[in-house]
Formats: sequence, structure tokens, C-alpha cells
Amino acid sequence: MTDHTLLSDFLTELGVPHTTEYSNNRFASMPFQSLFGLQKLLQEYCIDSEAIALADKSSLTEIQPPFLAKMQEGFVIVTDINPKNVSYLTQGEPQTLPTPDFEDVWTGIAFVAHPSAGCMEPSYRAHRTVEIFSKVKRIALIICTLALLAYLVVGNGIYSHVSTVLIMLLDMAGIVLSFMLLQKTLKIKNRHADRFCAVLQEGGCDHVLEDKASSFFGIFSWSEVGLTYFTVSLLCLLLFPQYTMYLAACNVCCLPFTFWSIWYQKFRVKTWCTMCVSVQCTLWLLFFCYLGGGWLHGIFPLRIEFFALAVTYATVLLAINRLSTYMAKLTVSPGTTQSSNF
Repeated sequence: MTDHTLLSDFLTELGVPHTTEYSNNRFASMPFQSLFGLQKLLQEYCIDSEAIALADKSSLTEIQPPFLAKMQEGFVIVTDINPKNVSYLTQGEPQTLPTPDFEDVWTGIAFVAHPSAGCMEPSYRAHRTVEIFSKVKRIALIICTLALLAYLVVGNGIYSHVSTVLIMLLDMAGIVLSFMLLQKTLKIKNRHADRFCAVLQEGGCDHVLEDKASSFFGIFSWSEVGLTYFTVSLLCLLLFPQYTMYLAACNVCCLPFTFWSIWYQKFRVKTWCTMCVSVQCTLWLLFFCYLGGGWLHGIFPLRIEFFALAVTYATVLLAINRLSTYMAKLTVSPGTTQSSNF
């Protein structure tokens, strides 16, 4: 579930103690997807609230923020008002509009909350303890992962060659790019991915990923293929660096796809996907690293390890495909973003 919901961000602006996971879960399971339902939900936090309909939109400046404002596309959280500008949050992102422009798209409906001293989430202290331990687990996972990575880099001599260090870093970059593409494919909100996608063309990634060519024969999405390739390549490099030449061979096999991908974006969909282009560039940078490091030598004759690597790619791809199908079923659609319409 997204880290930002209308409820959790509103509670943050109101200064009401709460935990993100509990608030998000309660908001997602709200029985009545309406202002009435939100009002009943806020009562669990001991917060009184009311809806206001203003016929004269110029009275906007008389309402004390923070409050919810019903826009043409949904609700936003107004955080500050002055005669010139209105600041607000939408999907967790701070935005600012000139006051007259804001009034033009505002419906005149506002939802105002009146928290009193001592308002907080039910069982807040217990939920907060669980949240702290969850953060500690994440930190411990990061530390353990970095320690294991350092051991493999040093123990297997990855650090001793510039090419292998660069290959490792590029594989990591490819994993991040492919994972963000997979999130896009599964309609999972990621603000960082949205910002990155807008570099070449606004909405380009979404348009390309909605095209039928964004999947391999309609079975595997290219984001799943990319995540599989970079993940298996990284693990093979770290665990079995003696087979780096076979990774180089697999990389060469991927290069024809880069020409097709660029051609398809340029001439068929006529839209640029920033992350897709970045993945293609990463594949070519990997090729030059393999070439410069001399890893294209000694590929032939092919040994059993090469075929074991190919089977590993296929196995992980099937696993990621099953996992992404499961994730798609868990994706929460209604009521999770600030732009939700009640």
C-alpha cells in the first residue's frame, strides 16, 4: 500500500499522533467511501469534523487550514492560504496554485476537522511500538545486505578489476530501473518513478507500458524480463565471478532487443519511456564494460555452466512472473490517494 493516503496525510497536517500502516489500512477498509464515512473514521481518533459548502468561493481564505478541499478531480489537503497562493497536498506531493486559479477548480466544498488536546490513534502506543520494530528490521536488513555485499566483493575479488566493479554497479542500477518499471506495469504508485519518467516525456512510460508490445508474447512483461536479467547477472557475478564471460555472452544476446525497443518507441508508439531508454543504455554500458574487461574472450566452447545460467534466468523469470501476478491482486485501488473521489 502507498505510504500516502488522504487520511494519514491529513492526520499529519492536523498534528494528530498516528501510525501510517494502521491509518492507511483503516482508510482502505472504510465502509462508506464518502465524507460521512471519513467523518465516522475521524471519530475513532476523537476528532470532530464537518463539511462546508460555500456559495461564494472568495470566502476560501476565511477557512483555517489544514482542511480538505473538493476539487474537480477529487480531494486535496489545503495546508496554507494567502491572498496570492494556495498550498496543498495531492497524493503526498506539495503543490501551489494562485488563489484565483485554485478557486476556479475548487467545487466550494470543504471538510474541516477540529482535533482537541489528547486526540490520537486508537491503541497508538502499541501500534507505534510495532512501527518502530518494523523500522529496526528494515535497517537491520540493509546493514546485513551491505555487509554480505562487502564480503562477496572482497572475498571473490570483484574489487580488483575496474570492469567488474562497474558491471556490479550497472546491474544494481538495472535492478532499480526494472523494479520501477514493474511497479508502473502493476499500477503501483511510486513518486520517484513518476518524476523520473517525466524526464524525456510526460506520461511517456505509462503510454509505452500500456502498449501490447510491452510484454513478451503477452506472457511476461519486459519489466519482469529486465528485473530477471539484472538480478541473476548480479548474483552470478558476486557468487561465481569465474563465469563472468558467460554473463558477457548473455549481454550480447540482449543487444538486438535494444535496437527494436528504440525503433518501436520512435516510430510505432511515437512516445519515449525514460526508464525503458535508460535500461537500453544500461545494457550497452554493460557491453562496453565486458568488452573493455576482456570478458568476451574464452566464451567458447560452451560448458554446462552456461546452460545452468540460462536455466537460472528462466526459473527466476517464472518466479517473478508469479510474484508480480500475486502483487497485482493485492494492489489497492479505491481510496488510497489524495485525489480519491468519494
